[in-house]
Amino acid sequence: MQKIIAIGESVFDTVFDENNCPVSSFVGGRIANAAALLGGDGMPVSMVSECCNDHVGDVVVGFLESHGVNTRSIDRYVDGATAISMIFNTPCGKKQLNYSDYPDARFDVVWPRFDENDVLLFGSFYSIEGTVRQRLFEMVNYALERKAIAVYLPGCQHGINCRITKVMPAILENFEAADVVIANRADIEAIYPGETGEVAYRNHIEFYDVRFFYIDDDLSVHVFTRGGHQHIPAPKPYSGDMLGWQSRFVAAVVKGIASQGIAKKSIHMVGEAKWAEIAAEALARANEA
Repeated sequence: MQKIIAIGESVFDTVFDENNCPVSSFVGGRIANAAALLGGDGMPVSMVSECCNDHVGDVVVGFLESHGVNTRSIDRYVDGATAISMIFNTPCGKKQLNYSDYPDARFDVVWPRFDENDVLLFGSFYSIEGTVRQRLFEMVNYALERKAIAVYLPGCQHGINCRITKVMPAILENFEAADVVIANRADIEAIYPGETGEVAYRNHIEFYDVRFFYIDDDLSVHVFTRGGHQHIPAPKPYSGDMLGWQSRFVAAVVKGIASQGIAKKSIHMVGEAKWAEIAAEALARANEA
């Protein structure tokens, strides 16, 4: 079976209500949560990340391991603290504050084994942040040499203001490395302000010949390929946790690629109908409460 290697942040989130009282805490990040979901489904998945050898780091790693994720490639550094995120619900909307204390030497991870047709899931802030990105992209390039299928999640971590002109070269390089891109409206708005998913695809992304899964505000999905465009309506209204929704969607797309035996050398020959089928199954999984 094709292995799955996920590269992403290890962050612990705490949500506060309008009275500044904590109401829930959980491991954050679409990639980490997608990895946990894939592991829970019995898929062979490894997480490549970093967190301190502290109690919060133990919680993060324990969460992943409890879902069957291989954590051998998580760097447990000793100088610093595991990153945390505090999300406040205010009358003006959500406000997110991020705290981290990383050592100077970062992302000293044990590389996982990559084989042909394994699925690499990467993206978010790690894929554009200068300190980590260089080492991360060395691993991405190695995975591509080994003929892994690359799934890229663009965008910055919420609450972090990126100077988009500064990180744009990294984003474009990530697009070039990807076989599949999964993005929501906020991701695209951050990269290409004022452009819809279709406009951004036609103007900037189609050139890279990727399969582009775009999640619209109504949680319907558009699948763009050079062969055409498929629109899959949202099966029902959803008002729950969006981190969970997006993580389930990402996990289901990755599982669809891995479980159906899509090969790197023939991915360009996979028809629109198959990608639409994968998107529809991912939408159904994402809407599971």
